[in-house]
Amino acid sequence: MKGILEGSHAAAEAAKLCRPDVVSAYPITPQTHIVERLAEMVADGELDSEYICVESEFSALSACLGASAAGSRVYSATSSQGLLLMTEVCFNVAGMRQPIVMSIANRAVGAPLSIWNDQQDSIALRDCGWIQLYAEDAQEIHDFHYIAYKVAEDHEVLLPVFICFDGFILSHTYEPVDMPTQAEVDAFLPPYKPYNMLDAKNPISMGMYATPEYYMEFRYEIDQAMVRSADVIRRVGKEFGQKFGRDYSNLVEAYKLEDAEVAIVALGSISGTIKDAIDEMRAEGKKVGLLRLIALRPFPAEDVKKALSGIKKVGVFEKNLSIGARMKGAVGYEVKDAINDSSVSVLSYVAGLGGRDITKADIKKMVGEIEAGRGDCFFGLREELI
Repeated sequence: MKGILEGSHAAAEAAKLCRPDVVSAYPITPQTHIVERLAEMVADGELDSEYICVESEFSALSACLGASAAGSRVYSATSSQGLLLMTEVCFNVAGMRQPIVMSIANRAVGAPLSIWNDQQDSIALRDCGWIQLYAEDAQEIHDFHYIAYKVAEDHEVLLPVFICFDGFILSHTYEPVDMPTQAEVDAFLPPYKPYNMLDAKNPISMGMYATPEYYMEFRYEIDQAMVRSADVIRRVGKEFGQKFGRDYSNLVEAYKLEDAEVAIVALGSISGTIKDAIDEMRAEGKKVGLLRLIALRPFPAEDVKKALSGIKKVGVFEKNLSIGARMKGAVGYEVKDAINDSSVSVLSYVAGLGGRDITKADIKKMVGEIEAGRGDCFFGLREELI
């Protein structure tokens, strides 16, 4: 079934077809259209789910955590300060190994206040124990939800998932989306069978006190589950491709890297603009390619190293800022560590913060900076305002 959907509604329609038992969320721009649509579905009888209205994002994810621990499949969505207000609960969800799926309509974090897009919110929580997938378009927003639930609920993983997509740029843009039927989703995503659950007839404890003799081992187990999740994502992504024709068995996407001399690394919707710019540069004789990171957690280090093998000049497009660090964005450090070759120049370019437009001309200029070895900077900074 094909339709023209706003990115937010692509998320909501997928969430509905995943049959969550409980939905709890607090509205925050630009996530609002997702939860509004789900509330309408519940009110109109389209979705047989308990929709819990709460007073804050902290309460929303807390409600989801309790419902998940009691054996329910649950869903939520948030953005920016809303996600940061959930920080404590995000760590608890991962630590209690609850397979919650949450959509993140990426938005800049204040102060100053901004409702526009960058990826500071989710990247700031890259170490909280959630799998992080980054969508390029509305179709991926939609498809990633089915994959996320199946991966999260796999007993080799049992970790929550962020499905990240650029606020407004994707959340409020209409694009063609191919949607499976409910029967097709049911065949792909079976009913949730919790590994453990709170049950008065079979009492257990979750998230309890851990003394120094035990705490480190719990964190180790979370890390190992994240490591295992890479192969599970590949397997589930391949299965999704076999059933629906869109293969997601890779954690990265390589675009014209085979003979590239310069590579750009990026996440999210900017990848489309970069691809267009690369096509134009290729027509001019420049050997430029793109490596798009689909997963930030688990970080696909071996995939990155293989894809960038033989390329000596790499620039990482960063929609986040690691304040005070030499390499100005957090993703650049991951890429540099994965390559682990001192002969390769890996430079970081912070750009597009707070929703500032990035054009094809900007991408071409960035490639010139990569070629010249000038990086680790704020790209497109308006120095007259400083």
